[in-house]
Amino acid sequence: MDNLTGGRQEHIFSSGEMASLQNLICSVSKQLVAPNCAVTSKLNAFPPSVVNASSSEASSDEKNVTRRRLALLGAGALATEVPKNYKSYVDSKDGYSYLYPADWRDFDFLGHDSAFKDRNVALQCVRVGFIPTTKTDIRDLGPMDEAIFNLVNNVYAAPNQIPTVYDMQERTVDGKNYWTFEYDLEAPGYGVSAFATVAIGNGRYYTLIVTANERRWSRLRNRLKVVADSFKLSDLTA
Repeated sequence: MDNLTGGRQEHIFSSGEMASLQNLICSVSKQLVAPNCAVTSKLNAFPPSVVNASSSEASSDEKNVTRRRLALLGAGALATEVPKNYKSYVDSKDGYSYLYPADWRDFDFLGHDSAFKDRNVALQCVRVGFIPTTKTDIRDLGPMDEAIFNLVNNVYAAPNQIPTVYDMQERTVDGKNYWTFEYDLEAPGYGVSAFATVAIGNGRYYTLIVTANERRWSRLRNRLKVVADSFKLSDLTA
């Protein structure tokens, strides 16, 4: 894959992994847009964000919601030291957990495994998705700054969005490495600010993204950083 920051070849992901990641993030770009703003995504792999599907698809959606709610019921038994004003989501079947604001509610986010959003304010949400990978550690993607720059500029940002990457951090928990970074996506008339945490484990590349409207970011940043920093992988259970 060409590194768009230069002429070198970067082997961050295989072509299949990159296509899956672009499909996953493409759904984010399509759904996190301000009302009356048209955004043309880099890919057309996903349909519009809200789909009233057939009865079989609706049944699948109901199963997904039920599974998330069962995970929520089990979260209290599996999670420890949950801070005040947060709740814990634990998905032992898919091998991850994280905190989210206690007043947010779960919802279906296209292409993602779990998601929660503010009940009243648009764009404030957290979601987690994953794709298969042959890599075993996030460091396999290469230097952190180069890998994150490529992700935000070449995958996360839609063509009409101007990306800016801010702080990048690496942490290690129970032998697993995580990258967390802050970024903005600016478009005419609106902007989105976000934290993302990425990690590799269980043969999967996981992405957690928590966002808010850029105008509200200064008030929410510290609260949402708790969410990003809480993301943790666990070994898959049968």
